[in-house]
Amino acid sequence: MNDHILTRREFTLEWALAVLGAATITISGCDDGSPGTSPSPSLQPGDKEGSVSANHGHVAIVRAAQISAANAVAVDIRGQATHPHLIELTGSQLTTISGGGRVSVVSSTDDAHSHTVTFN
Repeated sequence: MNDHILTRREFTLEWALAVLGAATITISGCDDGSPGTSPSPSLQPGDKEGSVSANHGHVAIVRAAQISAANAVAVDIRGQATHPHLIELTGSQLTTISGGGRVSVVSSTDDAHSHTVTFN
């Protein structure tokens, strides 16, 4: 677990890299020409935010308590989008995320599309 607090410059750089990374690995999702990701001011220490492919306002956050419990969870990634999507993570996937391993899942379909969400 990394408790490093990002500076504004580091956050902007990480955000830009996430946007570019999501744009180059997009497999499924919708593309309405909107910016790639939405910053998450509600992110708390220990929470993990996933990168959402073809993003138009969705935010995927798994809370620290969910990660440490390691029980299967369903996460609503609506964020600022006009429609919801859910992702489901198993206990095993949460353990992998907690350990810094990469986990990718496909969201539910809504508004005729889905998104791939990648953690770490």
